[in-house]
Amino acid sequence: MKAKIWAALLAVYLVWGSTYLMIRFVVETLPPFLSAGFRFVVSGLILLAWRRLAGDAAPTGRQWRSAAIVGTLLLLGGNGLVCWAEQTVASGLTALIIGAVPMFLVIADALRPNGVRPTPRVLVGLVIGFSGIYLLVGPTADTESMPLNIFGVAALLLASLLWAIGSIYSKSADLPKSALMTTGAEMLSGGMALLLVSLLGQEWRAFDPAEVSTESWLALAYLIVFGSMIGFASYAWLLQNASISLVATYAYVNPLVAVFLGNWFAQEPLTPRILGASAIIIGSIVFMNSSRAARPKPQAARRGDD
Repeated sequence: MKAKIWAALLAVYLVWGSTYLMIRFVVETLPPFLSAGFRFVVSGLILLAWRRLAGDAAPTGRQWRSAAIVGTLLLLGGNGLVCWAEQTVASGLTALIIGAVPMFLVIADALRPNGVRPTPRVLVGLVIGFSGIYLLVGPTADTESMPLNIFGVAALLLASLLWAIGSIYSKSADLPKSALMTTGAEMLSGGMALLLVSLLGQEWRAFDPAEVSTESWLALAYLIVFGSMIGFASYAWLLQNASISLVATYAYVNPLVAVFLGNWFAQEPLTPRILGASAIIIGSIVFMNSSRAARPKPQAARRGDD
């Protein structure tokens, strides 16, 4: 089980770290909610069809309701707002701001009924990590070298909160035993919610397939295969099989991957301030993972090892 947990973590660390850059390429010529909705509807249908053919039971009505709640919070509230924000915020900075997720996750987990109370060591690690986020977006930030759109930053913080709420809710929600069936149901539900927002926001009117670049189409394909079917499936499985403190560390690793990929492939700024924030964030990961609180809970393995 431990090897599976760390393999899933590695997938989330590296694959999701690269998705921030891919989202940037997608929203250059594709509407944010429309492209995200298409991504998750396609991924969700593929996963659901695969697991049904493999013999997994179809979700019950109650499980569909739970999946819809989780999918809407994670994919519309979390990923959708990230896509929207990346129209004005660089991919590396987006990933660093999303580093606020672990703080929301641990607090939400502590406040829910029968939740896990974080140890002092975990709390200190979270404070260290969040200080790196503050260094990045605080009032002394160099707005000339790395401008920050206030609405984009606000959207990213809201995305972090909604993602944390959805993640915590999924820990106790009535969902299919198969983690992949759960993932498919959540992605299909969340994708439909994203398409609805796209429709209400009239993104369809401004959408012209002829104006979409090859780079955007390729990035969208990457997000469907790697970001959704590998990255999101690994995350959904981890939520049911590992402690929330350990799962939360992905938001500290993803920014480092995103920052350097954004610099190498999109010429996004890599300033001493960003490097300093990154060093603080990665230091908090080491600190938190050396704690017993970061070990997986034995009872968390109640769902299947899909």
